[in-house]
Amino acid sequence: MRRRFAVPSVPHRPARRAIRAAGHAAALALAGPAFAAADPQGSGPLLAALAWVQGTLLGNVATAVAVIAVAMVGFMMLTGRLNWRFGATVVLGCFILFGSAAIVTGIRGAAIAAGQ
Repeated sequence: MRRRFAVPSVPHRPARRAIRAAGHAAALALAGPAFAAADPQGSGPLLAALAWVQGTLLGNVATAVAVIAVAMVGFMMLTGRLNWRFGATVVLGCFILFGSAAIVTGIRGAAIAAGQ
């Protein structure tokens, strides 16, 4: 008799990609104001688009979506329907997304202090 091996499905891969893409977009959006002094001519529309992305990712709608996501993930973790590691990843992603300005400020401060 031939054995069949179950291939574990990874339903969380699209969610990880979405979280990673949101993190990259937030980093790009927050990098715009940091380099405002060295803006090349004609970069106004690009900076306006990045400012819109930043406003969208850190605005009221994003905050409400993050609260709902954390509540749903917490409920699923408590009922045993979701792995605790993935749940912690979602919560950590929300902290990184909304705390990205403070993280960038700390990294820039450390880089400036190391360069002196």
